[in-house]
Amino acid sequence: MPSYASPAEELHAELAKVEGGRKWLKRLAFVLALAGVTAGTVVWREKHRPATPSRFVTSSVTKGDVVEKVQATGTVQPLLQVNVGAQVNGRVVSVHVDFNSPVKKGDLLAEIDPSVYGAQASQQEANLAAQRAQIESANGAHEAAKANYDRMQRLVAQKLASKAELDAAKGQYDTTKASIEAARAALKAIEAQLKQSLTNVGYTRIVAPIDGVVVNRAIDPGATVAASFQTPTLFVVAQDLKRMRVIADVDEADVGKLAEGMAVEAVVDAFPGETFKGTLSQLRFSANTVQGVVTYPAIVEVENPDEKLRPGMTATIAVRTRQANGVRRVPNAAMRFKPSPAEGSGEKKGREGAGSAKPAVAAREAGLPKGEAQVYVLKKTPGPSGRASDVKEEPVATRIHVGITDGLHTELVDDAELAGDVLVITDETDEKKDKKKPF
Repeated sequence: MPSYASPAEELHAELAKVEGGRKWLKRLAFVLALAGVTAGTVVWREKHRPATPSRFVTSSVTKGDVVEKVQATGTVQPLLQVNVGAQVNGRVVSVHVDFNSPVKKGDLLAEIDPSVYGAQASQQEANLAAQRAQIESANGAHEAAKANYDRMQRLVAQKLASKAELDAAKGQYDTTKASIEAARAALKAIEAQLKQSLTNVGYTRIVAPIDGVVVNRAIDPGATVAASFQTPTLFVVAQDLKRMRVIADVDEADVGKLAEGMAVEAVVDAFPGETFKGTLSQLRFSANTVQGVVTYPAIVEVENPDEKLRPGMTATIAVRTRQANGVRRVPNAAMRFKPSPAEGSGEKKGREGAGSAKPAVAAREAGLPKGEAQVYVLKKTPGPSGRASDVKEEPVATRIHVGITDGLHTELVDDAELAGDVLVITDETDEKKDKKKPF
């Protein structure tokens, strides 16, 4: 027997069907709205996506001062420094000065035991007195021989003596005369020996040869000095420490830029931030070669009124050779830069090869004449979409005329070159990035 739904149940079923349809419509509307938002976000991000980071490091052409300097490193020394030694052997009995003691010329520095040399002098004085007595005796014998010879001459004239007796008297006369000459020569030899002995006695007193300061003392009382083969250095006396000199080694590539009389600035590690003024007094011709590097000594006289500079300090000198004020300048890194070759070309990266070289060296290697250099200018070409992310970057080689350099910047001689807001490339980042592996 068929069952019939009541009107209430039929109404309830119809309402349920309508409510289910509405739920599906809500779900469909939500899905469509979500898809629209997602698509709009993607479009917006694509349009406003930032530009890809450039693989080139750039710098602009600036305006300022370029000061060309030649720098070198040297050692601070006194203008005059004397090594005081000993000329005789012996034991040091006293030392009268110490380190940093001011001395005047002739001041006594130390004494060596004079006993041995004093005894030698006394012996030579005795020998001298004996020799003088011998000369007196020889003079007496000579006078007697002369008188005998004169008498024989008279007797021979009177035919009272023979010729043989006259010859014997003459021989005796000549012998005594030669004896006097020999005694006088021996006297001079003894006098010279006595003078040497007295000089050695004087050498036992070691005195200051100049006015100055004792910067080194290498002897103590009681020590023995042996000066037989080589004169030992007992003291080092520096003249005036208010004026010092720096002996610096200048590279052979910079020697041609220097001239005597140029102003010099010197700095030392002991006084950071303080500059000592000086003058290039001498540029020597003698070369020093160490491991294939050729340098020339440059002598710089430096004022030291406060005696801050000490002998032996390491000083760095800077000599201004040329200067250009208010000029356009290019970074030196831009002239050393060379873009990386295309993959598979077998060439090395330019910045690895020429990046460490000086601009002048890099220009010579590139075959450019003197006064010219090559830089790479960054050229940006917009893509077809016009978006910033599609901009194409390309390095464009450009030759420029350059002047002096200060190590960081180089003077741009021609104002028309690199005009405008041009960017020169100074370095290049690695193109290959680490790619994420897919899941």
